[in-house]
Amino acid sequence: MVKPAFDKNFYPMITAIENYEAEIAKSGKPTTVTVIVERSGGYNYVHSYTAFADGVNDEFNYRIAERLIKTILWVCGGYKIMINGSRKIYEYIKKCYQKDGLRAFDVDFMQTVYERPFEVEYVDAIPNKKYATERVGGFLKGCRIGFDAGGSDRKVSAVIDGEVVYSEEVVWNPKTTEDPHYHYDGILTAMKTAASKMPRVDAIGVSTAGVVVNNRPMVSSLFVKVDKKKYGEYVKDIYINAAKEMNAPIVVANDGDVTALAGSIDLEDNGVLGIAMGTREAVGYINKEGGLNGWISELAFVPVDFNESAMRDEWSGDIGVGCKYFSQDAVIKLAEYAGFKFEEGLTPAQKLKVVQKLMEEDDPMAKTVYEDIGIYLAYTIPYYAMFYDIKHILLLGRVMGGKGGNVIVDKCKETLFKEFPEFNGLDIGLPDEKNRRVGQSIAAASLCPLGNE
Repeated sequence: MVKPAFDKNFYPMITAIENYEAEIAKSGKPTTVTVIVERSGGYNYVHSYTAFADGVNDEFNYRIAERLIKTILWVCGGYKIMINGSRKIYEYIKKCYQKDGLRAFDVDFMQTVYERPFEVEYVDAIPNKKYATERVGGFLKGCRIGFDAGGSDRKVSAVIDGEVVYSEEVVWNPKTTEDPHYHYDGILTAMKTAASKMPRVDAIGVSTAGVVVNNRPMVSSLFVKVDKKKYGEYVKDIYINAAKEMNAPIVVANDGDVTALAGSIDLEDNGVLGIAMGTREAVGYINKEGGLNGWISELAFVPVDFNESAMRDEWSGDIGVGCKYFSQDAVIKLAEYAGFKFEEGLTPAQKLKVVQKLMEEDDPMAKTVYEDIGIYLAYTIPYYAMFYDIKHILLLGRVMGGKGGNVIVDKCKETLFKEFPEFNGLDIGLPDEKNRRVGQSIAAASLCPLGNE
């Protein structure tokens, strides 16, 4: 295994699963466990895997099952987990997914998104997989606004018949602000600025962090400081209300899906997994049919490191999840592991800029930080590929800016193709420098169809 220089305890999920399967083979006592996660409309995801028979190595079974089921839940989203094949695994998972259990955050999150109680059931019969796909974006006619709500900056573009006539980035601090009027004012100011560059506004598209249902951000890290009452009163309809003030139709999509859409448009192809490394990890997927699966793809909460002493995510309380490996937090973490001391009082975005400046100066420590993220990614892609049919991977976000982004890609390819040669045909790339930073807001502009599209 290729070890990250500054995080030698990194234990990739894909490696943990390989080791688990090897131990099961040695035991000679395998069984098949099937996990079904159900979401709105009766759509579901069905995944079967080999486990130890109950009573053989229950602790290993529990740990792998918990990590694997959490992965499926945050890939697809859902309000019900069904388990077949192991009563002990079922009992353990049911205990985890209680309001006071190990995965209490996940329960609360999914109940908020789907607005119904969370359930864990044992089933004797495995239901058929119910699959969904729907077209998204690619609408370019008319005068359009594309808005991308990031955790450190907000981006907006004015687009006329597919041509960008104006784009800008403005630093803001949504994740540390309690008053939702701050967020609304920032959103509306950006939209009005873009509108001033065009003769009219025909449509608005928004790329936003979080889970979006019917143009409403049901849960989002951008509004993490807003209390629940104000969230319900102001935040869920924040983009809809801004669009009303602009007197234009709107479509709001998860920022990860817009990342994937940007890649699909640029590549003129499908099967695109988009990963935006910014304040957090945002992931989206355009399937082989050119549509969305209806999954939430919140891979910021998906385990990528099986190491029991991995870094903890402050929001979810979990360890080893993607947001600490594919975001500005990863850059900061690795620099600190290397012994680098940041000045007191710097925000995470400012700390990222410090390392980026060092990278532009070819600082060896900074280069190794980005190489380590490339190694993280190389071992995580095969794990993601267990759930996504990937033809292209597009990398966006602030972390991918400048020389560091190229180092991440190069080290990822070198490691991936050496350790997992079956992925030699996978396309991993970056848009050009401008699109790395504003590509999502441009793709967002294409989200909303007009009457003749």
